[in-house]
Amino acid sequence: MPSEKNKPSRPGNPSRRAWDFFGGGTIGALLAAGAGIALLYLKFGLGLIHASYDLPYAVRPIVQPRQAVMVYLDDDSHQILNQPYNEPWDRSLHARMLNRLTAEGAKAVVFDIVFSNPGPDPQADEALATAIRLNGKVVLAADYVPAGYGREGVEAKQIVPPFGPFIDAAAAIGSAEINADDDLIVRKHVPMSPDDQIDSLSWAAAKVIGAVVTKNDSDRYLPHWLNYYGPATTIPNVSFYRVVQTNTPDSLPAGFFSNKVVLVGARLLTKFSGERKDEYPTPHSRWARQYPFMPGAEIQATAFLNLLRGDWLNCLSANGELAMLIVCGALFGFSLARFRPLAATGVSLLLAALVCTLAYLSFAHLRIWFPWLLLIVEIFIALLWSVVFNSIQLYVQKKLLEQALSRFLSPKLVKKFAGSPDVLKRGASSQLLTFMFSDLAGFTTITEGMAPDELAKMMNNYFEIAVTGCIHRTDGTVVQYVGDAIYAFWNAPELQNDHAIRACRAALHFRDQVIARPDGKPLYTRIGLHTGMANVGNYGSATHVDYTALGENVNLSSRMEGLNKYLGTRVLITGETKKEIGDQLVTRPLGRFRLKGFKKSVEVLELVGTLESAEATRSLREAFARALKLFQEKKFAEAEAAFHKILETAPEDGPTKYFLKLIAELPEHPLPADWTGEVELKEK
Repeated sequence: MPSEKNKPSRPGNPSRRAWDFFGGGTIGALLAAGAGIALLYLKFGLGLIHASYDLPYAVRPIVQPRQAVMVYLDDDSHQILNQPYNEPWDRSLHARMLNRLTAEGAKAVVFDIVFSNPGPDPQADEALATAIRLNGKVVLAADYVPAGYGREGVEAKQIVPPFGPFIDAAAAIGSAEINADDDLIVRKHVPMSPDDQIDSLSWAAAKVIGAVVTKNDSDRYLPHWLNYYGPATTIPNVSFYRVVQTNTPDSLPAGFFSNKVVLVGARLLTKFSGERKDEYPTPHSRWARQYPFMPGAEIQATAFLNLLRGDWLNCLSANGELAMLIVCGALFGFSLARFRPLAATGVSLLLAALVCTLAYLSFAHLRIWFPWLLLIVEIFIALLWSVVFNSIQLYVQKKLLEQALSRFLSPKLVKKFAGSPDVLKRGASSQLLTFMFSDLAGFTTITEGMAPDELAKMMNNYFEIAVTGCIHRTDGTVVQYVGDAIYAFWNAPELQNDHAIRACRAALHFRDQVIARPDGKPLYTRIGLHTGMANVGNYGSATHVDYTALGENVNLSSRMEGLNKYLGTRVLITGETKKEIGDQLVTRPLGRFRLKGFKKSVEVLELVGTLESAEATRSLREAFARALKLFQEKKFAEAEAAFHKILETAPEDGPTKYFLKLIAELPEHPLPADWTGEVELKEK
């Protein structure tokens, strides 16, 4: 495993932590806040702003105000009262209705009907004027009609007031103009007419009944936002014919209009009243099916009731909305960039739910609405950036970690552990491992006087063959390079049931590689293997960590490598490794050795080769086994003869030469009386 300094930056790294906190967060804040501001001021954000006003109505309960009653000139009234097609209705009917309303004590009567010209019957006009005067609180509608275009191509409009006698008799007149948005939904009630000449119809009606709707005259130029009480027909309403007809099954009970404001206008489906037939969608039109459109008269009534009840909607100021989007966008973008994609998604959902809840509570209880859907967009943009930013970060980290791990693990293990969150976590566990130490024979002599470039080229080629072609080939873990030496082990971090076999095969392949020095001579590698328990894991400080294994068994494998120099061998293994591999590979027992620093003797074997080499090496192995047995039985003369006989067929056999040397030194170094056949090494 790589040391911390060779690994990609981790969250604990100060530079990475600073980039995470300030770099990614700042970009996320700018993107989220910028998106919100763009939607606030550019036309394509208008739909979201409108929807922010509309959608809370879907969950707010319907409110049915009792202070007003609608009287509709509807289809039933046209047919029952037999009124002409596409002409004004008989004004004596309006007079009759007004007289009843006056008699029953209606608080005021508001006509969303423009009586702009004298009618065909002067007596009916006189009767209506008299009824208006007698009531004393009648508000009449004035219309606005096109009056050509100005110099800049803007359409001009002029007021069309009611018929003179009606104006004289009325308590007030008001503009019937309704300001609809691009989607035809009326959301704002403007107190004044477009040219600021007269009050709006609803404002004029509120003034007539003495409602306190403003603190000073300048407030009249500030828009109040309509607070719809429900879909069309939510405000109590009756047909016109039921008001003017008495003593019929459909007649209204006496006193029905007492202390109520009555608003008179055309009904949604009226086709024959000859008067105004305007209708508009409302926020409820998004889900209302029975009455998707609302008559203009009911919209005027809604505006009037808002003023009367004081429950119109307000919105944040332009600067308030801008500040909200900047602060929230910065908060969303900055905070979400700190979370991984899955966590960021969960936090985003919580933030969106919080925004929706606050938007509804503000709408329903404080009567303040704000463009909360722009905040939802900011959350989405912040989440999108968080996913992109963290995905890039994770990808880069993974690639850097893979690059670092590839120096120590095989490609298969790199892919497995590069995405593991615990791969760099400090800590260790006890694990059975097979260790390998390798060392170049005569390295110091070989490299004396060698140019640095030549040395680097030779060693890079050597390590490439050793690691990529041998150790990683069997999924071993390279732990450390120490000069020309390599320390590796198997069975960690990935568990391998055949770890000893893997290690031995890697050693044999390593031994058989022909790696040339710059002068063309071959390099010889000595390898030692041992299997045993060790504590394996990440060791180090918070800023520098090494993945390694510690314990006595690690040292023993290193001593096996060093023992090759004495025995003249290339690959040595211990008896513990032999137990793990069984008879799957060919080995030659070399006896038991007591190594300096170790209390117990160690069984040592030479790793000869694969099973294919068994027959070719059989005679040597059997002859050596007989000679070694004689040596261990203290039959030194017979053993010496047996070892000499081996040299006749294998003159370069290192173990044979070693034991002949031991026998020759016996007169100078006699064995103790309790000697059991072990060879004791005084040197490491």
